[in-house]
Amino acid sequence: MGKEIEVAILFADVVGSTKLYEQLGDLRARDMVGICIEVMRTATEQNRGTVIKTMGDEVMATFQTADDALNAAAQMQKQISTHPSLKVEEHGVAIRIGCNYGPVVVENRDIFGSAVHTANRMTSQAKAGQIITTSTMVEQLSNDWRASVRQIDIATLKGRSSEVALFEVLWQPEDVTSMVPAIASRERAARPQRLRLRYQGQDIFVDDVRSNISIGRAEDNDLVVKGNLISRLHARVEISRNKFMLVDQSTNGTFVLDKDGEESFVRRDSMQIRGEGLIGLGKAPDSNSSQVIRYSCEE
Repeated sequence: MGKEIEVAILFADVVGSTKLYEQLGDLRARDMVGICIEVMRTATEQNRGTVIKTMGDEVMATFQTADDALNAAAQMQKQISTHPSLKVEEHGVAIRIGCNYGPVVVENRDIFGSAVHTANRMTSQAKAGQIITTSTMVEQLSNDWRASVRQIDIATLKGRSSEVALFEVLWQPEDVTSMVPAIASRERAARPQRLRLRYQGQDIFVDDVRSNISIGRAEDNDLVVKGNLISRLHARVEISRNKFMLVDQSTNGTFVLDKDGEESFVRRDSMQIRGEGLIGLGKAPDSNSSQVIRYSCEE
């Protein structure tokens, strides 16, 4: 007879392990996957977790607290991304991690329940080097970890009738570089002071006062754009390292057409916005479309 407890559940797996076997051969690939599994196991145990089982190139573990789970997840990512034995043709082997918090049934040293399935689905939503988690997990985090989490999308998961918010854990914060005042002032003077986004006669600005705006079809976005190809939380525009960045978080991606006619496409990634041009959500921008967003960097 099993018993029900609440835990943080973590899944971690090696990205592209099948390709590793094709590239390196069975013996070397197996050794590299084995190193990854050992790193995952050690990180789990050092953060008061329990490895429930390993499945080929994947580990499933539980933790008493959400913080312990993310401490372990961040340790796994850091150690695997820097491990000297995990380099393939100048590229490192990568893992992806999914986490969730909730009730599970413990039986015969295994765990069962919908919370486990959701944690596993978070792994499938993650890209190489990412940690993806749920709002349920975020609610359990300390303030320090919660400050390192950002919502990146809303998805419908297999087996779930309702949409689930996806959160990325920023396990590798950008280095804060100290600049002498003269250099800092020159950079401030050199960069555009604000980015103007114009949509259906509405102007919204990204600047030092408002450094981050969200765009999508959900009503709680800063810029609401309706359309069948547009995700509820489609994209963000933010200031990062004195640059204006477009961060796509959508299913169908975002198109950018600059004033010189050069078109760019970004999906679940980011790109710098310069000069002026058009932004299309889910499809190439058409200057005559009611859904087009016009942007311009202003001094």
